[in-house]
Amino acid sequence: MSKIIEIFEGLTNLQKTLILIILSVVVYSFSSSLSYTLFSGILKPQGNGSLVSSLPSAANIVIEDPSEPKTEECPLNGALHTKKAKESWEKRRPLAVMIENHTEARPQSGLSSADIVYEAVAEGGITRFMALFYCNLADIQVGPVRSARTYYLDWLGEYDALYAHVGGANTPGPADALGQIIRYEVKDLNQFSIGFPVFWRDYQRLGHSVATEHTMYSTTSKLWEVGAKRGWTATSSAGIKWDSKFTPWKFKDSTSQGSAGQVTVNFWESQPGYQVVWTYDSETNTYLRKNGDGNHMDLNNNQQLSAKNVVIQFQREANANDGYPGNVHLLYGTTGSGKALIFQNGNAIEGKWVKNSRLARSKYLDKTGKEIEFIKGQIWIQTVPEGSKVSF
Repeated sequence: MSKIIEIFEGLTNLQKTLILIILSVVVYSFSSSLSYTLFSGILKPQGNGSLVSSLPSAANIVIEDPSEPKTEECPLNGALHTKKAKESWEKRRPLAVMIENHTEARPQSGLSSADIVYEAVAEGGITRFMALFYCNLADIQVGPVRSARTYYLDWLGEYDALYAHVGGANTPGPADALGQIIRYEVKDLNQFSIGFPVFWRDYQRLGHSVATEHTMYSTTSKLWEVGAKRGWTATSSAGIKWDSKFTPWKFKDSTSQGSAGQVTVNFWESQPGYQVVWTYDSETNTYLRKNGDGNHMDLNNNQQLSAKNVVIQFQREANANDGYPGNVHLLYGTTGSGKALIFQNGNAIEGKWVKNSRLARSKYLDKTGKEIEFIKGQIWIQTVPEGSKVSF
């Protein structure tokens, strides 16, 4: 080493500068290569055709012991779980994650593991999901995560949940979701305030490049951990539990099964790629989801998305007129009441939705005014503009 230093000291200033530049290039190339290897997320096809990412993923995967009886009812959707699962969910509050539905975002990760999924148009006829997680024991990879919209905050208010998203509409006016998050004191998990490694981008999640906005990922455990660090566990610093004002829906076991075949839901007829078809499967008493032209799958487990209950609520849609380019920001009449269709057990129930205020619990009533009981299992709630075509 001393010999090298001696040689270096004997060089001219120009020679020293050139050597330092060369060394800098070598070090940069090495570090870039190492970073790419660790974080690029290139998905490499394996022998069985599966895709494997080198990026962070769900860790400490725990599933419910199949030998342990499922005796505990999830307060969100009534599904039965083990006592171990209940011990976990009682330590936290629900987690809502915004997941996009652009065609380049499919198949998404995590939707099949959510307790409840809300779906509405985000802009331009393209729908977006707010997936609620609470009772699943596993650490679930979720994404692509996308931005906040004002009407989802109204549904979020029913749960006092953590809210994970990547930015959001922030033009002053009625659609200012980011401003409302502050005013409503939402327990906010905005990616811009958290960053890596809780959130990361996977540019090759499907084995090919997609636009940056379709690449953000996280896991439920990472998000719950951040919430806990910020003091947002099941109980607030004032000793108030998240569900102190929460009213669960009513649940029942599967009963007689009807013969309904398909339910076709149009959000915007000008965007057929976002049309949804639910096909009733009598063997599992679930509705299997198609989106656009194909089966809608979950990338985590390669399973077709399904739901025990499909709710379609018709609400007034309007442009926010907030000066945003293209006037793409939307508003929905989330409070009040309106027409609703509920599909379960292969049957269609015509009724209405009722939500008295932003924080009030949504209720779904049949024609007699009786609250509808949901079949225990995943509930999928779709908000469509009044007048949208739904066939069944």
